[in-house]
Amino acid sequence: MGRAIGDGTTGVAAAVRPRVARLSGSQWADIVVVFVTAVLFTIAWPTLQVTHHVPAGVQPVIAGIAALPLILIRANPALGWAISAAGALVIPIVYERTDDYDFPWQVVHVMVLMAMLLAVSMRSPLPVVAVAWVSTALLFLANAPGQDGRGWAFGLTALVAFGLLIRWLVLSRRQLAQQEEVAEVERARRAILEERARIARDLHDVVAHHMSLVVVQAQSAPYRLGGLSDEAKAEFDSIGATAREALNEIRGMLGVLRSDGHLPEHAPMPGLGRIDELVEGSRRAGMTVTVERGPLAALPETAELALYRIAQESLSNAARHAPGAAVHLRLSGDAAVTELRVANDAGGSVAVAAGATPDVVSGHGIIGMRDRALSVGGTLTAGPRPGGGFEVCARIPSVPGAMVAEPVVGSA
Repeated sequence: MGRAIGDGTTGVAAAVRPRVARLSGSQWADIVVVFVTAVLFTIAWPTLQVTHHVPAGVQPVIAGIAALPLILIRANPALGWAISAAGALVIPIVYERTDDYDFPWQVVHVMVLMAMLLAVSMRSPLPVVAVAWVSTALLFLANAPGQDGRGWAFGLTALVAFGLLIRWLVLSRRQLAQQEEVAEVERARRAILEERARIARDLHDVVAHHMSLVVVQAQSAPYRLGGLSDEAKAEFDSIGATAREALNEIRGMLGVLRSDGHLPEHAPMPGLGRIDELVEGSRRAGMTVTVERGPLAALPETAELALYRIAQESLSNAARHAPGAAVHLRLSGDAAVTELRVANDAGGSVAVAAGATPDVVSGHGIIGMRDRALSVGGTLTAGPRPGGGFEVCARIPSVPGAMVAEPVVGSA
């Protein structure tokens, strides 16, 4: 039987231990407050008959007025102090003291009142602290026997000053912690900016430098190479113009990378207004591109940027994987969805791909375009056309925050 009792006790302890471990510091503080309040109440009730002439039926109430306000020391110290001070004002008037006791209140009542005054000085607004301090000091000056009131008033003043000192110390530490947090965030931001600046330098060295060489070579080729035909000179001019446009975009991106992190949203982003420039650049490169525009709703900048990049990637893939094939770009939409279609005919040296050749349909080009569409709530499908060739179709919501349903068929 002893073993069974021991096993049962062990089981209860094992069940209670995880719950106790999950208690937070604030919950433990509340438990301590409740425990101390209960102990003081159990002391105040039986000792009340020693200090005051109180009927037996009223003694629990008077003991409660003396001890129970302590339970508000964390939730509302000002209210707890007000209840305790009101009780301290009324009790000496209503109930007479015993012959052997000359102090107006029980020791428990004085302890609770001082604890509440300290809590008020530490947590309540300063006007409330002033009222509590003056009222409590006057209460002791008026009721303490003999000349003890002056000493109590001085002690209460020192208690309030101590509470205010703790209050200001805690506030200063909080402000210091906040400043340290801000400084840490600033250090992290500076580290990010330094890394971005390093990336910008690397990109400039690796990409912008070589693009500049391409521009210089394309512009100087007609002078360095003799006997060039007009078509060859025009081709070099087209290469130079395309390279300059790419270089300008790269420099814009590098400028954003070098910024302090607060200006990228103000950096100019290519949108649908530059589709014609994109098509013109493709035509200068020798592509046959037709454009069809339908009615368009006003789009957010992010959606326009996504459509522009998808069109740019599709035209580049068509030039790379289906040279010589005619490319058709159609842009239309309504109040709900804007649709971009880029399709190339079956022709040229390779019979597919405004998006890619069959072996790279799932490559980075299609994935990147699909990710751009998804980032603004849209969808993208890419695949061979029934009559030959390849087509990319992007559907972007015209309303910010909306989503376009995934197509049932035709995705690649």
